[in-house]
Amino acid sequence: MTDPLSANPGFFLRLSALWRDIAGGRGTGAMPPLSPGLDDDDMGVVRQQLNACLEGKGGVVSAHARAASLGRAYLSLNEEGRIRFLGILAREFSTDHQAVIAAARALIEASSGGDTGAILAAETELGRTLTAPRRILLTQFNALPEGVKFLVDLRGELLTHIKTHPELRPLERDLRDLLTAWFDVGFLDLERITWESSASFLEKIITYEAVHAIQSWDDLKNRLDHDRRLYAFVHPRMPHEPLIFVEVALVNGISGTIGDLLDLEAPLLDPAQADTAIFYSISNAQSGLAGISFGNFLIKRVVETLRREFPGLKTFSTLSPIPGFRRWLDGVFAEGDIGPMSSAERKALRAVDDRGAKGALKRLIETDGWLTEEGGEEAVKGPLMRLRARYLAVERRLGSGEGVERAYDPVAHFHLTNGARVERINWRGDLSANGLRQSMGMMVNYLYKLDEIEKNHEAYQGNAVAAVSGTVKTLLKA
Repeated sequence: MTDPLSANPGFFLRLSALWRDIAGGRGTGAMPPLSPGLDDDDMGVVRQQLNACLEGKGGVVSAHARAASLGRAYLSLNEEGRIRFLGILAREFSTDHQAVIAAARALIEASSGGDTGAILAAETELGRTLTAPRRILLTQFNALPEGVKFLVDLRGELLTHIKTHPELRPLERDLRDLLTAWFDVGFLDLERITWESSASFLEKIITYEAVHAIQSWDDLKNRLDHDRRLYAFVHPRMPHEPLIFVEVALVNGISGTIGDLLDLEAPLLDPAQADTAIFYSISNAQSGLAGISFGNFLIKRVVETLRREFPGLKTFSTLSPIPGFRRWLDGVFAEGDIGPMSSAERKALRAVDDRGAKGALKRLIETDGWLTEEGGEEAVKGPLMRLRARYLAVERRLGSGEGVERAYDPVAHFHLTNGARVERINWRGDLSANGLRQSMGMMVNYLYKLDEIEKNHEAYQGNAVAAVSGTVKTLLKA
């Protein structure tokens, strides 16, 4: 994962300049220059500034100046210095456990006395002691220009460090909780992005596209044409940044190959004549908002918007990648658990490689011989389609909750959670280098059948049962 602040030098310089003006001169609480690696003496300077921010002397203007100076000091550090800075916040500005215990005892005593006023006062004090000082410090950046974006990128940095510096995890958790509250979907605006949107915003769409890389400005213009739609969630405090965006093609019938949707030479369709909306790319744009889910709300909002604009749309489907399939398949081969094959499939495999059907299948896949050898593609197609259906609809792994099962594939989990069903597996759906590497060129359609979404969602959330079409059921039974 890339360090979000360091990866965006333009934002880094603009933010530092903005906050320099707010921090002002030394008399307003500005900090002296720090060593890039934050030596021991400078760590003392940081502690003093953090405590000054908490004391809040001098009113709002002084508080903003101190916070801006602290932020500029952080931006001036190298990676080692930033980790030491964050370590101070994580270790020294956490909850005072002894104060929490004392406040809890006071609440118990007040409750036994039955005095409502005393109980309320004790509850208030307990709530205050449970709030770590670092949360108050983080909140102060919310009032600064670009402060919310800074905190989002700060969490992105924390996520890159917590594996090797687990002591930073409580700080990351506090920041995640704050961002979850600030980025509630009720605060977000849904915006349609068009060719007339600002150039800087369009450049960010190109940068953040994570599913099908945008190759050129002509490619982007094609994805914004009149038979296409691109929608993004935007936060009022980050109006120039997409949080998550979805690309939609308005077509007739469910599409099975991404090449057709991205073809610059494909004829344009009158969107008013389309009967199907294909969601072919959903990209999270802010690494610092990982784990804060907007995608399910985005799809629902976009479906509502499209239905109002185009009453003729009857089908809402995705054309999705299957990013974990090849990795899972390698594990299946290692365990020798590829399942049964028909006599016709065995015969086709032995015609390409006489070492035996399962050995032939394994060799053709591991060496990419299925792409280059005569008869290789047809020989592997049947077994691979069946294994793909099993991977998407049957295979499970434990999720973040103890004992909670979820689909092995993260994209499948996302759409099944939202109430979609596995509709169709598409052979040769994505023959790009990435598509071949991840999923051997296959893609999948997840169908959002509006009158079945709630039922499908409950079946998957409650029992990890995936809704599947008759076509997929046939593959599973084969």
